[in-house]
Amino acid sequence: MNDLLLGKLKDLKLSGIIKSFDLRVEEAIKNNFSYREFFEILINDEVSNRRINSNQKRISKARFPWHKTLEEYNFSYQPSINKRFIYNLATCEFVRKKENVAFIGPPGTGKTHLAIAIGLKAVALGYRVLFTTANEMLEELYISRADNSYQQKLKNYVNVDLLIIDELGLRKFNQSSVDDFYEIISKRYERGSIIITTNKVFEEWPRIFYDPVLATAILDRFVHHCHFVVIKGESYRMKQREGAIKALTDDSKNESNQLDNDN
Repeated sequence: MNDLLLGKLKDLKLSGIIKSFDLRVEEAIKNNFSYREFFEILINDEVSNRRINSNQKRISKARFPWHKTLEEYNFSYQPSINKRFIYNLATCEFVRKKENVAFIGPPGTGKTHLAIAIGLKAVALGYRVLFTTANEMLEELYISRADNSYQQKLKNYVNVDLLIIDELGLRKFNQSSVDDFYEIISKRYERGSIIITTNKVFEEWPRIFYDPVLATAILDRFVHHCHFVVIKGESYRMKQREGAIKALTDDSKNESNQLDNDN
């Protein structure tokens, strides 16, 4: 590719064509492509490149703490979960319908893993997603009042297609926090989907919120169009930790027995 053509492609922001141009020229000559076939291939390269870039940008903006997939989730360890139902959620039909999802279960049972996995599916389908913990979100909104950026911060949580709020219930809310949480829930009501993960059973949710009146309003709006996934299994992280401790103990015993035999 000559510098003049390269400059024009850069001006037009056709980075996909720039990446593949020389290779496609060789391919076209080798296979005797027509001009139309060659042009279609270049356009497809550009479309594919833009799709990949767009997906990567959405993933970056989503602020996922880790990359987790449904294929990595150990459903056999959590038999209380309906695998087919989870994969139905992963179609993100609930996002299209602007419905909500709540993952409820003890710590270490994979609630965050499932939320992130579904969030990644939503990103792949072109939806705008944002991941946050309840505490991080409310702290950011609280701090934003000091520099007059509150409305912009609030919009960040309101305007995405899917908002994932992790770890609801680790701390009780104060009046300021519950006011902000209500603003988000009410502004997203029937206009955007929310996934919440929590270790509190649904009956305990009102105790999380400082204000009983706002608590009722929050729950009424969130639950109206909501899918509940209750996980009753044990902590997978605890099982892994116990397995590691047992392995270390067994190794220590084996070493001790070996020393006794040597003596």
